[in-house]
Amino acid sequence: MYALAIDLGTTTLAASLVDCDSGARCALSGSLNPQRRFGADVISRLDAAVNSSELGSEMTALIRDELRRIGQELCDTAGVHWGDIRRVAIAGNPAMQHLLLGLALTSLAFPPYLPLYTGGTHLTAAELGWDGSAAIYLFPMPGGFVGGDTVAFIYGAEPGDATLCLDMGTNGEIALLDGETIWATSAAAGPAFEGGNLSCGMAALPGAISSVKIEGERLRLQVLGTGTPSGLCGSGAIEAVTELLRCNLLEAGGRLRDSEEIESNLATRIVPYRGSSAFVLHRDAQRLIVLSQDDIRQLQLAKAALRAGIAVLAERSRIRCESLKQVILTGSFGAVVRPEWLKTIGIFDGSMVQTTRFTPEGALAGVEKALADGGGFDAVEELAGRFRVVPLSGTPLFETLFMQHIDFPHN
Repeated sequence: MYALAIDLGTTTLAASLVDCDSGARCALSGSLNPQRRFGADVISRLDAAVNSSELGSEMTALIRDELRRIGQELCDTAGVHWGDIRRVAIAGNPAMQHLLLGLALTSLAFPPYLPLYTGGTHLTAAELGWDGSAAIYLFPMPGGFVGGDTVAFIYGAEPGDATLCLDMGTNGEIALLDGETIWATSAAAGPAFEGGNLSCGMAALPGAISSVKIEGERLRLQVLGTGTPSGLCGSGAIEAVTELLRCNLLEAGGRLRDSEEIESNLATRIVPYRGSSAFVLHRDAQRLIVLSQDDIRQLQLAKAALRAGIAVLAERSRIRCESLKQVILTGSFGAVVRPEWLKTIGIFDGSMVQTTRFTPEGALAGVEKALADGGGFDAVEELAGRFRVVPLSGTPLFETLFMQHIDFPHN
């Protein structure tokens, strides 16, 4: 008997085929969320769906079809018949789960941003328009924009007390464990950390530049898969910013220095680009791949939102960042993001660097664990009941902290 685990992300989708008897992962796949053409973030998609029932229905059909396609792809890879999948578990943020189910979105799209339900949902394959007889479970949504993906991430990571869990995705989920209470929030970071909304950005797929290092006056790039670079994913963008800051090519305020201000041959990599400037990462006869001034601004906004969200939870829980025992990080970056980079750009402080561990595919791993546990999803429901959601929208403390953290730290 087989099961399908799905991480329903705003920007990227990840899924795996699990052997229910052994708990082993048989195959792994993923793709871009086809809803992205309606907006890069959940707010844009909710706005589109609320103002047009036709667009909402189209987004629902798109995601159902894409998840079914990925599931079949996994079956083909593992040599498994679709009819042998008996269980499916799905975790996503509230907007993605509402759109998957075709639910009304008004309560989620407007203050106080409430999902229509908070507990887990059981349904049949037929209710998603799929063939087969699989029983489907959608993870609980504790409230606001804190959803099933956050519950799954924490369920799989099994964090202890005084632990910060950070999912650096488009929805920017943050959770801080204080005894039995899980303080959680969602910061609208945008898709920059996943390669979205960047001039040459792409998801963590073959061809994506995943690492950027400046060595003297030369660049050393790492590319996912084989072949020449075709774009820049999240980990590459974050490391590129840290390198530009380290080499004094980028000011703390976020301004990319003009070529005339740079004495080394790296000045030749600063070029005019779309009315501003950009740093050239790769150039060949087919393409030009850059990190532009606007890209840097997008990353600034994303990191300020996350850092301010962390600070709000720290204030609410009365756990200072320097008192954290552990930080668990996940996200669809394309490669492991080093804690030192997050300190350089201003998300972490020094004490957090020493206690951070990276968990790849955090939400997906939690969904797989829930499927393999064999006891139903009671433990998942109990975990979700421990959440206390802290809204950030319209919160004066968050707005103040956001502005405080908009700049990069001074070297």
